Amino acid sequence: MAGGGSRRRGLTVLIVVAVVLLAAAAVAVGWYLLRVPPIPPQDEAAERFGTALRTGSFGEIPVFTETSADPAEQHEAVFAGLKEVTEDVDVVVESTTPVKENDDGTATFTAVYAWSWPLADGVSWDYTTEVAFAYPGPEGREPGEWRATWSPAVFAPELEAGERLAVERVAAERGEILGAGGETIVEERNVYTVGVDKSRVEEGRWDWTARRLAQLLDFDEAARDDLVARTEAAGNSAFVQAIVIRENDENFDVDALIATPGVLLVPGKRALAPTADFARPILGTTGEATAEIIEKSEGRIAAGDIVGVSGIHAAYDEQLAGTPGLRVTAKDPDAGGESRELWSQEAEPGDPVELTLDVELQEAAEKVLVDAGEKSPSAIVAVDGRTGGVLAAASGPGSQGYNTAMLGQYPPGSTFKVASALGMLRNGLTPDSTVECPERIVVGKEFDNVDGYPAGALGKVPFRTAFAHSCNTAMVGQHERVPQQDLHDAAASLGLGLEPSRLGAAGYLGDVPAEALHEGDHAATFIGQARVLASPLGMATVAASVAGGRTVSPVLVSDAGGAGDKKADGEQADADAKGTLTEQEAATLRELMKGVVTEGSAREALAGVPGVDGAKTGSAEGNGGKTNTWMIAVKGDVGVAVFVEDGDFGSTTAGPIMADFLKSF
Repeated sequence: MAGGGSRRRGLTVLIVVAVVLLAAAAVAVGWYLLRVPPIPPQDEAAERFGTALRTGSFGEIPVFTETSADPAEQHEAVFAGLKEVTEDVDVVVESTTPVKENDDGTATFTAVYAWSWPLADGVSWDYTTEVAFAYPGPEGREPGEWRATWSPAVFAPELEAGERLAVERVAAERGEILGAGGETIVEERNVYTVGVDKSRVEEGRWDWTARRLAQLLDFDEAARDDLVARTEAAGNSAFVQAIVIRENDENFDVDALIATPGVLLVPGKRALAPTADFARPILGTTGEATAEIIEKSEGRIAAGDIVGVSGIHAAYDEQLAGTPGLRVTAKDPDAGGESRELWSQEAEPGDPVELTLDVELQEAAEKVLVDAGEKSPSAIVAVDGRTGGVLAAASGPGSQGYNTAMLGQYPPGSTFKVASALGMLRNGLTPDSTVECPERIVVGKEFDNVDGYPAGALGKVPFRTAFAHSCNTAMVGQHERVPQQDLHDAAASLGLGLEPSRLGAAGYLGDVPAEALHEGDHAATFIGQARVLASPLGMATVAASVAGGRTVSPVLVSDAGGAGDKKADGEQADADAKGTLTEQEAATLRELMKGVVTEGSAREALAGVPGVDGAKTGSAEGNGGKTNTWMIAVKGDVGVAVFVEDGDFGSTTAGPIMADFLKSF
């Protein structure tokens, strides 16, 4: 009996426990079915929307919009202008406000997004936008999703409906090009960009307008035809540029240009020299960047930029150009009106480039060459023997824009006898040594003196007399005394044939072979023929070395190497290896060159020119049967070279030009 009761009590307990457990389960199920789903994490929603803002891919991300605008399409339209500059936008969640829960189960928070658009090297447009998020409550038994409140200001602060963003480059003020003493040579000057504005004249008059404009600008046939062709090919509302002229250029009739239907003059500024011709082969020009220039700049230059196209302008473009400014603007393309600025980075002006050119001397040299009226290439170069500074480097009208002064390569003829004389001095001759000056001499080939050589200076004469009258045969007669290497070294001691490592610009100083091909080649070297070449700059450097009493290395750009005694290491070693010029040697050369002025071949040409310390005339057989004529001179500390490609004699062609120039300082 007792055992049976015990089993009944145990069963009862099990039943009670089961009932309790079933009741608890029922309560749990009921709670689960009736619970309110939790609010989704705000951080996840903010991050997802930030990714969408960065990529433009909104997918299934929910937004609240007041219109039917598609977020992805708006993203593409608004940022199209920016993405032409960069695709590397960065968007991150900077902060979020605490979630605010409402009694009706909804909630809100605000996310702040930090944007960064890298628009140029080291320059970015950084800003923040705020996006309001709203949680509308659960969707049935699911939690639901946060939704971003959509407006144009999601993309940029205060952006309005319909507006598009764009990036504009703001041109930097170009650095000046300065001359000796800091005098301004190139600076921003007022100009007109002249061209055909097809929108200002009816279609049937486009051809006439282009031809009339070409006539007013004095274009040649090729330039006229090019303008007509470009006008025809351009769009119906295009502006076709013809030329850029100075505001006060007296060579153009501005009133006539303005009065021509369809011709437009757009005022602006360009970095220009005092005149269109001032040192143009050296300074070069500026112009709108070409596709090739843009590509080579690796992003520094953009379409529409004004850049250096040639000369100093091109070689130092990065220094002169400065850093363009940037503007981010917003504008509704359908509403018209002006764009409004959202952000800007100021342009940084370019740094100046300082040259050693003396403005007055350069102008004088150019005027002398114009007045001389030579039809072939010509040049005047003046170099300071103390500093090496190039004071003037003018190329005449016959050079047709080529930099004959610094890049021309011609046999120097008898002006090279200054180097030959130095070689002779180093091999035992003195100004009073007796040398033979026959009418002709044969060393591998026959050598003669120039027509009109004075009979009184023939025969056995002092070396100073042979030098003064430029006796070819006396020089050639020393071919056994002075080896070819010594001629090469003597020229190098005068700066001829060295690399122009301090010049700071394109230049050529000459070439004097150290080894002769044969006896005749060696003999011809003494009189600046055979394979000897020099530029007017090179021969002016020879004269400057004599003037300064030391080996001169020319300098044109002051901050490219300095205009003092310091040389580039490689050039100094090269000059030392060949033997630098001593003051005593220079004094003897000045003495010899003085005789050229007082009694020799330059006496008539330089008569009445004050302060001339020495000179040397020269002529050489040039290409095409031309006679290249030269004269070099020393006046104080300055060495000068005058060159004319096709002349008669150094004394009669180059001499008068030298005289006129030396009178200018």
